[in-house]
Order: sequence, then structure tokens, then C-alpha cells
Amino acid sequence: MRTTHVQIVMASHVNGAKRLFGGKLMEWIDVTAAVEARRHACCDVTLAAVDPLEFIAPVKMNDTVVLEAEVTWTGNTSLEVRVDTFVEHLNMHKQHVNRAYLVFVAVDENNIPQPVKAYIPQTALEHKEYDNAALRRAFRLRLRKEAEALQELARKLKEQELPPQDSEALLDIARQSDNKSCQE
Repeated sequence: MRTTHVQIVMASHVNGAKRLFGGKLMEWIDVTAAVEARRHACCDVTLAAVDPLEFIAPVKMNDTVVLEAEVTWTGNTSLEVRVDTFVEHLNMHKQHVNRAYLVFVAVDENNIPQPVKAYIPQTALEHKEYDNAALRRAFRLRLRKEAEALQELARKLKEQELPPQDSEALLDIARQSDNKSCQE
């Protein structure tokens, strides 16, 4: 299934340079992706992660923006949705301006994660996207682990009350943390 959202960029959507606020596009991406995720999961969803966004080209006031969302991968209770954003010019030419990947978790009325039906890719492109989703998931998990290690390092530094400029002590603690995480 594909979910499409179309929007004309109005004055309230733009900054002083008459370009679309990035945050407004992020809002539209979130809503479009959530609708696609809800349709696939057949229940409510909650946003768990958004991959980094790259704004490829500007979107200007009075542009027609088209967002197209599709499920690309499912886990047990989570699903990844890709949203492609285009500016549709008056001559009907579409210009790609953004691609986003969002991860949702299906939940019941008590916010308990719920199983989702498996996404089964059909085309060669869908199979490639599905395979790439596994790489993106591994990358997200690695980033999460790195962020947790950084938090732990910050906690240790605070406990030892090391001055921030004591880089050798910082590196020693980081090495110790890395060695411990590799042994686990």
C-alpha cells in the first residue's frame, strides 16, 4: 500500500526567505509515515526513530509538495516506512527533495507493543529496499550503543570530577569502556 499526502506551501509554512521550514516538512513526513504504518499494522503506532534527513533541494512558497510513504520492512512489533518528498511543478514534472526513513512500533490502547503482519517484498526494488532496511537497523542499533557508551563515559567523568581538558584521562576511561563492551 502507498500513502500519499499533497500540500500547497502557504505563507504560514515558510521562513523569511520564503522557503519551507524544515520542521514543517518533518511534521508532514511524520504524519504521512504514521498513516502508512497504521494502515499496515491495523492499529495505533508510535514513532521510535527517524533516520537523518537530508534536504536535497529547497521547497518554496506556492510549491505543490507530494509525500509518498511505503512500508519497507517489518520486525515483530516494529516497521520501517520510507517517505519520498517531491515538488510537483505546474508542468507535472516531479523533483525529488527529500527521502526519510522512520521506524514505528505498533501498540494497543495501553501502549503495549503488538505484533505486525510481515511485509513481503514483491519486486526487485522492494527486495533491495528490504535488504537495505536491515543495514539501516544495524546502523541504528550501533548508534544507540555508542550513545549509551558516551553517557556512561560522561557519568564516570562526573564521578571522578576530571577537568574536561584532561584528554588523556578521558581517553583512558573510553578505552576501558570499549574493552568492557567488547568482552560482553
